[in-house]
Amino acid sequence: MPLHNTEIVDIFNEMGDLLEIEGANAFRVRAYRNAALTLAALPQSLADMVARGEDLTELPGIGEDLAGKIREIVRSGQLQALEDLHARMPPHLRELLRIPGLGPKRVRILRDDFGIGSIPELKTAAEKKLIRTHAGFGEKSEQKILAEIARLQGAGTRVKWIVAEEIANSLVKYLRAQDGIRDVEVAGSFRRRKETVGDLDILITADEGTAVMDHCVAFDEVVNVLGRGPTKCSLRLHSGLQVDIRLVPKESFGAALHYFTGSKAHNIAVRRMGVSRNLKISEYGVFKGDRQIAGATEAEVYAQVGLPYIEPELREDAGEILAAQEGCLPRLITLEEIRGDLHCHTTASDGRSTLAAMAAAAGARGYEYLAICDHSRRLTMAHGLDAKRLREQIHRIDRLNATRRGVTILKSCEVDILEDGSLDLPDDILRELDLTVCSIHYKLDLPPAQQTARILRAMDNPFFRILAHPTGRLINQRLPSDLDMGKIMRAAADRGCCLEVNAQPDRLDLSDIHCRMAREFGVKLVISTDAHRTTDLDYMRLGVAQARRGWLEAKDILNTRPLAELKKFLQRR
Repeated sequence: MPLHNTEIVDIFNEMGDLLEIEGANAFRVRAYRNAALTLAALPQSLADMVARGEDLTELPGIGEDLAGKIREIVRSGQLQALEDLHARMPPHLRELLRIPGLGPKRVRILRDDFGIGSIPELKTAAEKKLIRTHAGFGEKSEQKILAEIARLQGAGTRVKWIVAEEIANSLVKYLRAQDGIRDVEVAGSFRRRKETVGDLDILITADEGTAVMDHCVAFDEVVNVLGRGPTKCSLRLHSGLQVDIRLVPKESFGAALHYFTGSKAHNIAVRRMGVSRNLKISEYGVFKGDRQIAGATEAEVYAQVGLPYIEPELREDAGEILAAQEGCLPRLITLEEIRGDLHCHTTASDGRSTLAAMAAAAGARGYEYLAICDHSRRLTMAHGLDAKRLREQIHRIDRLNATRRGVTILKSCEVDILEDGSLDLPDDILRELDLTVCSIHYKLDLPPAQQTARILRAMDNPFFRILAHPTGRLINQRLPSDLDMGKIMRAAADRGCCLEVNAQPDRLDLSDIHCRMAREFGVKLVISTDAHRTTDLDYMRLGVAQARRGWLEAKDILNTRPLAELKKFLQRR
């Protein structure tokens, strides 16, 4: 079975980590990490490129040696160099890198000086107070290691962004209520709108003399104060999430926000640009010699290295620096540009709100159109619509459109893609719809070739319009189906089909990488909420954020267009 790009990226990242632990040449380590970044943003399938005999050395940062390793991974499913590294190291050594503060160099010390090769072994050594005996650690490091192990064991997976948002909003509201506190911003992966969040970094400015730290630790959701000083405190909330709050000077706020927003790779790239101009860039500001010359705003930081402001969602060192230098950063889509929602449900199937209520909610949001997509009657949907019930739904929508002004209700259905690739409803009823939203809800674990062929056959149906939640993943719950997304996107582009960015917080499917991949293939997308109640329409902002991380602009998204133009685009070529 050919490996996907992400699996090759994982292998290269692991090579970089293990080589650094082994003490390999820094340039060799960096080569693997830079290659992983290149491959992560690649829209084409590496397996397909190898099969076509394409020259992989034309990819940025990929020389003949790495190109040969990519071909080896694609053809054999593994990399012998990595297998050799595994044979020389304890099998669970890389797990230690999950602990904040334990980079490859410190993991190497733990292995060489203490014989530690796993988290349980590290926990035992720390509990016996053995680690503090090494000059590179100490008592505080040992205590921090134990606290972080406890966090990992208790917290399990990272939390979904929307869960972190609720926690962040309550804390930000609490901080802003304190007299003397001025700016409050949440940084980190939360601000970059990553799908999941491991912890929260919050930056504040305040009037001189404000008892900031006293106020922070008094937050009623705090269960443990992990650390506290005059300008920083680290807190554990009852949710299990760790929060680091930093008080920074007004003149350094932009530099600190840039630094703590990340990503680390993006920050390193910007700092290198500063070095080339004899500037030092840190969380404290931009310095020329000992003199601070910028740092009050993020725009100032970027301007000092000749760059325009780069939106947080793009800061992954995945081409945004070069795009900024060349003046071709995308004008990222905004929520205000969305004209309607193309995937919603009502009480006719498994929704919780009526047709009239959904129409009213869409009108209240200023939408021009709303597609009602109640489920077809598949094996897993006892209350789904058969052809008769769907035709009754069509008549209800026609009557509603005739009696109300404003939002137009589009006639649609979420039609199940059956295991053989056929659609769950006959063509004679599908042709009466304005559009179809087609999806897979069962047999999600078919072999990759079979699952891909299932979707390609469905796209052959002339009434197929939109592929909903394409990979079927559920964040932190279910892995995506094993699909050849390159083939699916090429087919969608050839047939004039669209792919959905599903804004449900459990899905956010397509991923940011696949959004960018679709853009490169020229596939049009829609951002839809899959709303099952009126309040779910608010999830649109999550879908927009996901699209922004995928470099998408309004022109890439069909439901930014007026109704007449939308209908034209939805016609199959």
